[in-house]
Amino acid sequence: MKVLFIGGTGLISEAVSRRAVDKGLELFLFNRGNNPEFIPEGVELIQGDIRDKEQAERLLEGYHFDCVVNWVAFTPEHIRTDLELFRDRTEQYIFISSASAYQKPPTDYVLKESTPLANPFWQYSRDKIACEKLLREKYRRDGFPMTIVRPSHTYGKTSIPAAVNSSAAPWSLVQRMKEGKKVVVHGDGTSLWTLTHNTDFARAFLGLVGNPQVVGHCFHITSDEVLNWNQITEMIGRAVGVKPRIVHASSEMIARFMPEKEGGLVGDKACSCVFDNSKIKRFVPTYQAEVPFREGIKESISWFEDHPELCTVDEEWNQKLDQIIAACEG
Repeated sequence: MKVLFIGGTGLISEAVSRRAVDKGLELFLFNRGNNPEFIPEGVELIQGDIRDKEQAERLLEGYHFDCVVNWVAFTPEHIRTDLELFRDRTEQYIFISSASAYQKPPTDYVLKESTPLANPFWQYSRDKIACEKLLREKYRRDGFPMTIVRPSHTYGKTSIPAAVNSSAAPWSLVQRMKEGKKVVVHGDGTSLWTLTHNTDFARAFLGLVGNPQVVGHCFHITSDEVLNWNQITEMIGRAVGVKPRIVHASSEMIARFMPEKEGGLVGDKACSCVFDNSKIKRFVPTYQAEVPFREGIKESISWFEDHPELCTVDEEWNQKLDQIIAACEG
């Protein structure tokens, strides 16, 4: 099977790329070549910028794929470009949307693919919703062979998944724990959440690639393990041998000090989200998530410890966290 990934070296997609190669797919990556360490051996790289439509058209001349997956489409304009580039170049087009597009706050904490899409808190999610709408219209009107996949909070060895952490330097949270400093968990820490290891996501995702039965469908792919945020934080601490000193703060207070968190926190992680995975399991019967968070986070901690140059601290984030804690305890 001849497959093109646009991107293919990100947190989720690099795990899928590696599994695709292991499964014998003829895999092409179209990206700028900025992350060669995440490109598996055996992949053919088409080096270019998908945002440059004329360049992409030249680079893709003569190619035809059984499936194209765009991991880096975020706006309807990106989708319009892809519709022009791939309408005659592929038998299936998979758009990577986001589970954050689901109704927030949800009227039912168990999310299904039929859950309404609406997120007034996060532009990122609204753009993904608009992309989905455009693709569904093209499927209904013109038969464009699209499939939509909505990942939720997916992590891998290169990440420390937490609701209140530094995106620039994720080791910052771990370092605070190791030093005995207090850390912040939103709300009272009992809202429910689902974390999915990228290797588990890859197992299910490849069952959709090149599968004619899934054209026109949308899926989310997550683990079935449900944890609350206190448990998640404690498991991160346990992985480094400490008991975290947790301070609870409202999501709205955190967003006041860290406005960049509003969408991802108030518009996503502050809500209890449990996923009904019966649809993906119906179409990919072999799928079963295998990596519990208590094991996955140990792998992440070990990876960072093996890369000490990445065990850096975001001092600006650190200071804001101290301010939130002071406001809660003052």
